[in-house]
Amino acid sequence: MSIKKSAKKALRQSKKRALRNKKIKDDLKTLIKLARRAIETKEKDKDKEAVAKATRAIDRAAQKGVIKKNNAARKKSALMKKLNALKVK
Repeated sequence: MSIKKSAKKALRQSKKRALRNKKIKDDLKTLIKLARRAIETKEKDKDKEAVAKATRAIDRAAQKGVIKKNNAARKKSALMKKLNALKVK
């Protein structure tokens, strides 16, 4: 039994998209970790910059459909909450 040409193409596309999404998610996780570490070290310039980079990456991932809009909002909110809690102290 043969596989149709369109099914083969769909499989190729699916693999390519999965690989692209995995790369974006991995980069996103790394940036979020760096932002959290920067907040914990309490260095003002570095933590703001790291959170800004992470926020941009989160927005980009949501825009491309890698993560959902509400997931992106939750991640950004958590980062900002930690950053603002540091300012209050």
